Amino acid sequence: MPPVFSAVSTLPQPLDLTVTAPIEKDGAFATFVTVPGSAEVLGTRRAVKVGGTIDGHEFAATLMPSGEGPHWLPLRSALCRATGKSRAGEQVTIVLQRRLS
Repeated sequence: MPPVFSAVSTLPQPLDLTVTAPIEKDGAFATFVTVPGSAEVLGTRRAVKVGGTIDGHEFAATLMPSGEGPHWLPLRSALCRATGKSRAGEQVTIVLQRRLS
């Protein structure tokens, strides 16, 4: 008898979360943004791969659990250069458009 495989969707799932928040520099990541409401929208406090835009620039990244509720979005230096923002306190607008995992 052949093995039975469960069908797990690997297709991106749409998301609709827009947040404007300050860049932070502290903790586990050099540069990151706390994404309020992420745990409620995603239905989990675990790491989740997402895609969307930051100040209009496309990105794909893993939202990391903070342990306190919302997720942290680590900002890579290339994305900071693209947005022209990397200092703590500078506001960025994040639009989460799809869940990749």
